[in-house]
Amino acid sequence: MLNEHAPAPLVLVVEDDDHIAQVLRFMLERQGYRVVHLADGRAASEHVAASDEVPDLILMDVMLPYLDGYEIVAQARRRAGWEAVPILMLTAHNTERDTVRALDAGADDFVGKPFQPNELLARVRRLLLPGG
Repeated sequence: MLNEHAPAPLVLVVEDDDHIAQVLRFMLERQGYRVVHLADGRAASEHVAASDEVPDLILMDVMLPYLDGYEIVAQARRRAGWEAVPILMLTAHNTERDTVRALDAGADDFVGKPFQPNELLARVRRLLLPGG
């Protein structure tokens, strides 16, 4: 669990599957993280462009309605203050090509679906450590 005296890290979850989004929110909030959920690429793009609060981590699906995760990663990397936000991508497309594309787009890590909850949480914790 997180230090109760420090502000809870904010995780931006971008996932269009309602069930997976609910599972992610439950897992993360249970560990003490704050969660903002967006359900499609357009909402994520608008959030990245206009949000006053920079998240501590972005957990994002690759395949999203309107704009894909690769486009959102590129947008986040261009926005001042968001360049170093750790980005963990989730996808059912679990090939080497997809992994390379996600990492080349600027993602810090990549997890295939279906994911193992404890592995995903370990990757989230690792990315949120100082120095990533």
